[in-house]
Amino acid sequence: MQIGQFEIPEPVPELKNTVAFAMLKPWIDVGRVGSLVLNKLESHFDAKELTRLSKPGKYFDFTRYRPRLVMSGDKRTLSIPNTIIRHAYDAKNDRSLMFLHIREPHMAGEDYANSISNLLIHFNVKEYCRIGGMYDSVPHSRKLIVTGSLTENQYELADELITSRSSNYTGPTSIVNLVSEHLSERKCNVTSLMVHMPQYAKLETDQMAVSRLLECISATHNIATALSDNSLGENQYKEIDRAVASNPEMQLLIQQLEAYYDRSHDPSQDISEPKESNLSPEIESFLNEMGEQFNQK
Repeated sequence: MQIGQFEIPEPVPELKNTVAFAMLKPWIDVGRVGSLVLNKLESHFDAKELTRLSKPGKYFDFTRYRPRLVMSGDKRTLSIPNTIIRHAYDAKNDRSLMFLHIREPHMAGEDYANSISNLLIHFNVKEYCRIGGMYDSVPHSRKLIVTGSLTENQYELADELITSRSSNYTGPTSIVNLVSEHLSERKCNVTSLMVHMPQYAKLETDQMAVSRLLECISATHNIATALSDNSLGENQYKEIDRAVASNPEMQLLIQQLEAYYDRSHDPSQDISEPKESNLSPEIESFLNEMGEQFNQK
């Protein structure tokens, strides 16, 4: 079966009450958080590949997304970057799950977004949940913030795990957001979960952020909490503690971030209203400089 640019081999699986989790690479996959969360969910539910783009070169510039030579047994094969979609069955909740590893397109963006939308519409997806991570002015010494847009029932299930934050952002964005618009028009629930990570400690894989995001997904979607084990993340952040112990400037910066965090994220305050940052432009600039120096060590 061909849906847009996605070819689905026969027999086409029958999905029911489907929830689709999607990440967008590279823009909201810092620390590989979105990728790793999907990988853990796929492993837990024993997900199988559903489809991938039949001609990824129609949308991707392979001088920017580079093909790679990989070993398959005793042979070298060419791995071509693609958008890959997997599916699984969640017996506990009697529903199907889809996992979308989406790459940002370099060309033919509207056609690309339409192909993704049509695929999700074909399988009658009930919820499209975008997940990922971003750098922010937050301290590693506090619980990482997760912001999101959820259904009322999901907010109740999340309790105080998630901060509801309305966005007033205007400016450049991803053409893949057309998928959300298309699904909203079809009355599909479009939700999101985004974990905020300290920008002065840019880890290649941020395991604490992965754990926090899985903790929230477990709560909002009734998935096993064992997935959100944070032992790896704790070890990573202890390494950050040791790295900043001999850096008075970084310690001062983190103290200021902690003070701002404590004021801004007091559970007793109304978090439905967006808050303006009290960090001065000088502090923001210093934060970026120290982050660059920290990550060069």
